[in-house]
Amino acid sequence: MRPLIPLFLAISLPLLSQSRKIEESPSFVNEGVIDAPIQKVWEVFTTNEGFKALGLAKADIDFRIGGLMRSHYSEAGVIGDENTIQNRILAYEPMRMVAFRIDTPPKQFPFKEAWKHTWSVVTLQDLSSGKTHIRIASMGYGSDEESLAMRKFFEQGNGAVVKTLQSRLGPKPTAQ
Repeated sequence: MRPLIPLFLAISLPLLSQSRKIEESPSFVNEGVIDAPIQKVWEVFTTNEGFKALGLAKADIDFRIGGLMRSHYSEAGVIGDENTIQNRILAYEPMRMVAFRIDTPPKQFPFKEAWKHTWSVVTLQDLSSGKTHIRIASMGYGSDEESLAMRKFFEQGNGAVVKTLQSRLGPKPTAQ
């Protein structure tokens, strides 16, 4: 009887290397420097109050592998209703990186299929002097029309996240 391992490798290696190529580069990246210590920026992605700094009315963060980052833009909304945004935490390295993907989009989310294949990785780097570099890498976007439209939506949205953090977490101007 011939060993099955060489046959398995002969079939699997081309597939593994092909999928690795897809995952090697993000679909798009948004980044910037936040004039705030890394701890403060980390809290944005790991705490209820921090997540609200992104312009959300409500947030419920269960920060653990497999936990949900649930949020709502409407003050009148209820976490858990059909307009709740739910992201699932895939991985994290404390004070450095958090990876997540959409678990359940809000009911009115216009991209009915494309979200199922995407995920994001937020990376933080302490730059000293109380500044933090943030990088939001978004992966898994396809080349179909819906994926391209969703990509445009999130490229703009993630760019706005960086700008919002820069304005909300940075030092406040002093009155003269």
